Amino acid sequence: MLKSLEPKVLDIVKDANKSVDTRLGEICELLQSNVDHYDWVGFYFKNGDKEELKLGPYAGAPTDHTIIPFGKGICGQVAMSNENFVVPDVAAQDNYIACSITVKAEIVVPLFVNGENVGQIDIDSNTPDPFTAEDERFLEFINAEVAKIL
Repeated sequence: MLKSLEPKVLDIVKDANKSVDTRLGEICELLQSNVDHYDWVGFYFKNGDKEELKLGPYAGAPTDHTIIPFGKGICGQVAMSNENFVVPDVAAQDNYIACSITVKAEIVVPLFVNGENVGQIDIDSNTPDPFTAEDERFLEFINAEVAKIL
């Protein structure tokens, strides 16, 4: 199912007539509306020289978490570890920033440009333990394509 979205992601990324932010927003909307267990999809990016992440384009309910310090929450941990973080049950995580009481699971995959972690894609799910290795590979594919336009 996720594989079938890859050509649509490529079409969005390659549309140079649109701004990068517009294309990132379209990717978020594509994922949120086509993958049942992707309830909130967004990009966070390193905020200049600060040790924090800043919310970029997203699809889903508005969030208060527009700035996340490195090390805080799942996103902040990924900013430091440079590794994918799959959380099957957010209630079991000590260092978790709750965005909504409906969120049960989260996956965060770092986005690298020339080997540097510049941001990440973050997905919240209202379904317990929905993320598989297929989700990780799919999100890595998306980030590799997005890196080409950053």
